[in-house]
Amino acid sequence: MLRIRTTWPLLISLLAVLALAPGTASARARWSSFSGPISDEHSTTYWAYSVTAVPVRSAPLRYARAIDSVRLSTEDGFPEVYLVLAQKVYRNRTWFKVRLPGRPNGRKGWVPERALGRLQVTHKHVVVDERRLRLTVYVWGRKIFSAPVGIGAPSMPTPTGHFWIREKFPSTDEFYGPYAFGTADYSTLSEWPHGGVVGIHGTNEPWLIPGRPSHGCIRMQNQDIAHLWSMLPVGTPLTVT
Repeated sequence: MLRIRTTWPLLISLLAVLALAPGTASARARWSSFSGPISDEHSTTYWAYSVTAVPVRSAPLRYARAIDSVRLSTEDGFPEVYLVLAQKVYRNRTWFKVRLPGRPNGRKGWVPERALGRLQVTHKHVVVDERRLRLTVYVWGRKIFSAPVGIGAPSMPTPTGHFWIREKFPSTDEFYGPYAFGTADYSTLSEWPHGGVVGIHGTNEPWLIPGRPSHGCIRMQNQDIAHLWSMLPVGTPLTVT
């Protein structure tokens, strides 16, 4: 499987050079592992489907505190998607730092390589600007699409932060328009069906867009959500500001 990690022949060459230098023990310690970010959540973002339900750890260590468990399915029954932020590569094990779906928003944790399937990459980024009431899609940082949106009412605001698209599906309810996306943003209404996941979807009340008419979801005109459907894959990072 494709993984983003160090090239071991290069690493061995570096160790050989360091072995001839003063402070050999400390040098080996520094090069015994590699860590670093792999996603900037703007122009390059890695993601993967989950394949094994294992504990999510607070640090990239087998005995670090468990803070969650890897999910295999979303609340709607689709394969769960994790956004991969960084990695730590040891000689015998690789860990990935991931964003976690669920409450509270914004959690992160570490999972072993075996928890995730093949890493995939996207160069797209979705931004929802609550002040301007607009959704914008970027590719490699370049704007390619923008449209007005409806967001949560002041009493039930759409939470801001860094999220991602976890699922997409045709809608069978005209209230949600022709298409819907499920995100990793969770609304202030935890009692909402399926736990209050913030969706991006169409509407049967187009006159309310742009505006703040929803319970937290992001509404779009039906022609706009249809256009978004054709360009936006799961794993796309979403920023709500």
